[in-house]
Amino acid sequence: MRDDEHSPISVQDAKELFADFKAAPAIVLAVSGGPDSVALMWLMARWRRALADGPRLFAVTVDHGLRNEAAREAREVKRLARELDLPHRTMRWAGDKPQTGVPAAARTARYRLLAQAARAAGATHVFTAHTRDDQAETLLMRLLRGSGIAGLAAMARESARDDVVLARPLLNIPKSRLVATLNKAKIAFADDPTNRDPAFTRPRLRALLPLLAEEGGDARGLARLAARLARANAAVEVLVDGAERYLALMDRTAQTSRQQTSRQNAGKPAASEFDAGMFAAMPEEIRLRLLMRAIDRFGHEGPAELGKVETLLAQLDRSSTGKPNKGTRKPARIGLKQTLAGALVSVGKGRIRIEPAPVRRGQTEMNSDRHQPDRVAKARESIAGAPLSGK
Repeated sequence: MRDDEHSPISVQDAKELFADFKAAPAIVLAVSGGPDSVALMWLMARWRRALADGPRLFAVTVDHGLRNEAAREAREVKRLARELDLPHRTMRWAGDKPQTGVPAAARTARYRLLAQAARAAGATHVFTAHTRDDQAETLLMRLLRGSGIAGLAAMARESARDDVVLARPLLNIPKSRLVATLNKAKIAFADDPTNRDPAFTRPRLRALLPLLAEEGGDARGLARLAARLARANAAVEVLVDGAERYLALMDRTAQTSRQQTSRQNAGKPAASEFDAGMFAAMPEEIRLRLLMRAIDRFGHEGPAELGKVETLLAQLDRSSTGKPNKGTRKPARIGLKQTLAGALVSVGKGRIRIEPAPVRRGQTEMNSDRHQPDRVAKARESIAGAPLSGK
């Protein structure tokens, strides 16, 4: 593939970009009407026409109900989809909108609706039009928020979400090439003013990118950094997998306990229990991720925040060793019982146990069920980092 920042995407380029998805039965294309998503739809339609056999394509537009122009833009997408012989569906984010955190809430609604459309169409994949520019912006946003390695890896090319695969086939392509593609094909696209609204974080960071580029921090370099961090994160995850297996294999007592608990409470969430000494001997990053995995697995209030898990890990270390708490000479109490993200974490008799916490009074049934995929996906979507619309 050519490495030209402003050349249109050729037929051969598109063939390479979409080759991995030829065997998919059906694909939903998220098309807002902006240049990136319109280019994705046009490129996919051209690619599919060249195949003797390939996936069925469905264009879906989500109207968030936040701008008066959105309905007109959805109609324009429908018109273009018809010209490309693609079925089109507009889905609307109904109900009251939040006063704050609008971009995150809109992302949650958008991915939920896209997954719903995919299931209805029998599609295994949802394609979004995130570009290299979006990847660079996402890295900057998460860097400023103090994310760990996993967060700084930014967006993955493919990830599982709500029983479908969310794919970003244009993640290594600069936005300028997509605009050039549409200009060459004489295809119009919408311009969403919210993408330049300084009231939102992403547009403010977008305005900084030209200045960073002058210092060598252009979108290409930032995206390369995200890719390297993703590679490192994948390696660490392999180590965490091994550590998890090691704790299970070495701790026969806990293994037997889990088997008994499983037999006695068939169909109910079990618990994670392991030797505190073996856990303490592991590197801090491994212990942190093991703890986060267990909390996310057994908690019922969504994924745990990294900073809170870091604080909990420090408390676990002190409770396991009896080292003094910061700012005091008094030794920490041997033993701990604390709730985080709907999981109860306790330490006693040299063991660490993570299990579902009792549901707090007043919680709805939906919030008390950790295993509802829609609810868990919504929580994950708040850190997806995608632009609100106009892609």
